[in-house]
Amino acid sequence: MRRFSLWLRGQPFVADALLAAGLFVLDILVFVSSVDGLNAPLFLVFSVVLTIPVAWRRRLPRSIAALTLVTALASDTAGSLAGDAYNGHPAALALPIMLYTLVAYVGRIQAGIYAVALAAYTAASLYLFDQPVFTTLLFSALMYALSWVAAEFLGARRAYDEATQARLVVAEYDRDRRAEEAVISERTRIARELHDVIAHSVSVMVVQADGASYAIRRNPERAEQAVANISATGRSALAELRRTVALLRTSPDSDDMPQYGTAGLARVVEMMGRAGLNVELEQTGNLDDISPAISLGVHRLVQESLTNVLRHAGHAPRAVVKVVREEETVTVEISDNGTGSGAPTSADGGGHGLLGMRERVAVLRGTLHAGRTPHGTWLVRATLPIE
Repeated sequence: MRRFSLWLRGQPFVADALLAAGLFVLDILVFVSSVDGLNAPLFLVFSVVLTIPVAWRRRLPRSIAALTLVTALASDTAGSLAGDAYNGHPAALALPIMLYTLVAYVGRIQAGIYAVALAAYTAASLYLFDQPVFTTLLFSALMYALSWVAAEFLGARRAYDEATQARLVVAEYDRDRRAEEAVISERTRIARELHDVIAHSVSVMVVQADGASYAIRRNPERAEQAVANISATGRSALAELRRTVALLRTSPDSDDMPQYGTAGLARVVEMMGRAGLNVELEQTGNLDDISPAISLGVHRLVQESLTNVLRHAGHAPRAVVKVVREEETVTVEISDNGTGSGAPTSADGGGHGLLGMRERVAVLRGTLHAGRTPHGTWLVRATLPIE
């Protein structure tokens, strides 16, 4: 029955046709049990005219409502002229059905006009035909009131179902959009992490290799140290690359993310020092108890900034790293000695270093400033909220 009911919801004309057929069968049963055969043709004519149009009640509600009212009035008139035995059609239940239809599918104004017409029809029937007043008034009032209330209730339920369906459509669209955004965000995260790991280490290795090529004949010991730094940097990059790839294969968990903190900054400074960059680290506050995402962000900002200084700050590069942990924020500031020939290639958006830093800071809901200072030095300053 539930499947049949759900199917009928999608076939309104079939449902209305079954309703019309039910009214016709009810009328015929009353006719067989109580009506004289002399009145049979007239009775059957009004049975058909009263019931069959109900099948089109949702397609032509106003026309069918008017036709039903006129037919009911003509039926009562014919019944009164034919005698008491003929008076009344059970198929006149089409009148409250049409009132329900107007309320539910057309509007309260048209339904109110039709209700007034029904009241006039009932008053005319009481005045012109011999009908019991109390019974007729009570039955008519109950039927019409029930039809109106049922239409209001089912109309509200239908409006609720339509609103729910609309919300489901919006939710499905939002789900698909979020899925697409998640894919794009994941691609960006992977690209950012791989860039931070590979670009930093490769840049250091290139600088060391260039230094080794210049010093291999004049200063073999220095060239040997540069080669050793290249080897150590490569091993560190491979280890960090494996760890990054392992994290990217699974959902990021705060327990799995490496806690860089103070030790991580010290390793970066030591590595850059071995590569020939004179780095001074000034740290205020504890960095080991902040969240892994913020700790990793600080680490990557310092790493990328020092790599840019090493590549672009010219002869005898120097850098100062200041990390200040406050109650609600962490401020990272990296500046160089300003002896290079110009800003990093990524400063104008042509590269990916500063772009990656801006993306990372944006993800962490912080602020980033990068540019040349009035004194000629290059400054990167980021402020990250701890929460």
